[in-house]
Amino acid sequence: MGEKTVAMLTAGGLAPCLSSAVGGLIERYTEIAPDVRIVAYRNGYAGLLTGNWIEATADVRANAGRLHAFGGSPIGNSRVKLTNVEDCVKRGLVEEGQDPLEVAAEQLKRDGIDILHTIGGDDTNTAAADLKAHLAKIGSDLTVVGLPKTIDNDVVPIRQSLGAWTAAEQGALYARNIIAEFSANPNMLIVHEVMGRHCGWLTAATARAHHEWVGTAPFAEWVDNAAARWDVHGVYIPERAFDLSQEVARLRGIMDEHGGVNLFISEGAGMGEIVAAMEAAGEEVPRDAFGHVKLDKINPGQWFADRFAKELGAEKVLVQKSGYFSRSAPANASDRELIEHCTRLAVDAALAGTSGVVGHDEERGDELRVIEFERIAGGKKFDVTQSWFRELLSELGQA
Repeated sequence: MGEKTVAMLTAGGLAPCLSSAVGGLIERYTEIAPDVRIVAYRNGYAGLLTGNWIEATADVRANAGRLHAFGGSPIGNSRVKLTNVEDCVKRGLVEEGQDPLEVAAEQLKRDGIDILHTIGGDDTNTAAADLKAHLAKIGSDLTVVGLPKTIDNDVVPIRQSLGAWTAAEQGALYARNIIAEFSANPNMLIVHEVMGRHCGWLTAATARAHHEWVGTAPFAEWVDNAAARWDVHGVYIPERAFDLSQEVARLRGIMDEHGGVNLFISEGAGMGEIVAAMEAAGEEVPRDAFGHVKLDKINPGQWFADRFAKELGAEKVLVQKSGYFSRSAPANASDRELIEHCTRLAVDAALAGTSGVVGHDEERGDELRVIEFERIAGGKKFDVTQSWFRELLSELGQA
């Protein structure tokens, strides 16, 4: 094994697993294949295209366990799509007329890479699949093993993406302080916008975590220090339609009784309506290199707030987004355990020459396995029929 060189990269947005996953991979290689050389491409696929890498020294390998205590990525991220030639040229990552996939393949060959680990979401791992296919076409037997990172938990067919549990926990922690703001003003409408472009899992899980905290917190039950005032009053996600007039009537009752309303809204909820309205008005819809609508530019939380505020008689509206707070946290105990299982299998598979993405396969009985690249896709919908979500809505009076 001593002749092998392993490379890794992290890509896409941050999630509370990147630092720990990098550390876990280094620890596992050091444990079972100490002679394997480890390098990391800086800033995701941008580093791969430009040959910007750094080696994991003996000191780094000895202290890799320290990475579990931190959020972010120790090797940097970027949003680069290898099949988006125009964007790669615009960024100066490749020259006009070059194919990024070919540039990446040649760089891997030049650097003597035998194994590549990609840690990212569906875009990162579908890019890895494209790269693996291109490598096979040119006769390279390089092994590519991905790890699923996304706080949205929306990768098909993976049951649980790394970092999502932590993101929900951190979003609930964020909500505690934001919701306390209701006491700064009577009749306050607080909108907690949670990340989740197409999938409402994170919004639902965050709302559940906050609701569970409310159920156990030692409130004095005096004036505004009361559980009902601090609780979640509405959860809105892309997968679940709602009747605006009915919700207004329900929430107006809460506002009248408690002097405030707290809503948890997925950033993708209502996106179709917002985009359609912008296009009908002749406005340009801002999109990123992957063609995704730039949600921070169209501000769904504010859009919802504007529609509820007047009807609820809100004197003040506060829209707050927990995304950057949640996604930058270090992995919690649950994610750490999941990361350990996945990184161990990823290394074992890589050394055996098996390519794919490691995760619990929902289409194979939730078995932890190396899932074939061609089966990886984004946009997995949150199953709103799950018992815990139905129970949450019932307890909130939103069923």
